[in-house]
Amino acid sequence: MEEHSVNPVQKAGPTGGKKSREPGILKAADGIDWNEAWKMQRSQKAVIKRDVNFWDNKARDFFKKPWDSNYSDDFLKIMEPKRCWTVLDMGCGSGALAIPLAKYVRRITAVDFSPGMLELLEEQCKTKEIDNIAVIKASWEDNWTSKGIGSYDAVVASRCLVVDDLRKAIMKLHNAARERVYISTIVGDGPHDRGMYEAVGRRLTPGPDYIYTYNLLYQMGICAHLSFIKDYRQESFQDLDAAHQYYDRFLGELTNSEKVKLRCYLEDQLVARNGKWVLKYKRATRWAVMWWEKE
Repeated sequence: MEEHSVNPVQKAGPTGGKKSREPGILKAADGIDWNEAWKMQRSQKAVIKRDVNFWDNKARDFFKKPWDSNYSDDFLKIMEPKRCWTVLDMGCGSGALAIPLAKYVRRITAVDFSPGMLELLEEQCKTKEIDNIAVIKASWEDNWTSKGIGSYDAVVASRCLVVDDLRKAIMKLHNAARERVYISTIVGDGPHDRGMYEAVGRRLTPGPDYIYTYNLLYQMGICAHLSFIKDYRQESFQDLDAAHQYYDRFLGELTNSEKVKLRCYLEDQLVARNGKWVLKYKRATRWAVMWWEKE
């Protein structure tokens, strides 16, 4: 890949932050078109497409993830939210960020294209007596104005930039923000366990990671802050069948031969510990968090 010097700001949080100029129009003389590079990498990725049906079906099992996560806490430390803020949480899912963020800001508008995820978020708000989160069903491709998505002090897109046109998505986020935009995306393999793919004979190509996003931001005239979150995880399951069922769904449409290979791999890699079956190895999933200020 051609070297592209971007001089990232290493410090997280609002202190000493650089401001961005308004995103400009990409010129042919600018070299690599990082939006087109993003599109090309997206077209070559082997990870299954997670459409609205996938997320609706997954919604009820969303809190049954076989690991604990430090991601939300670490993201909020980087964000340093203000009590007076209104926040747009685009691609909110079941509320991994919206729920813990609610006690730190004035109001949140949580947006997702999955009715199942939004229903789960609303149930949590009711159970936890949270009254400052409003939900809107909308996608990246929708007309946000017609959907009632206005402008907010801060705009967040956490782990949800699985879009075909990255530049268009960034512009939507930028235009919806009055003060700041925060986005996060994968580093390298992201949450995908390369060993699982190789065990069943598949090649893992997770698609474009954060460097495409960061380079595109730079190319658009946005000098974004850059920090990284390490989400440590070691999956554990009640039994071998539960582990096999989880990875069968995660990998998507396994053949009978692949299912046999997966089961053999899990039998070799799972060990009994404290009444559960735990993978022998621990993984650190890395996420890149990028944020910038509006002028």
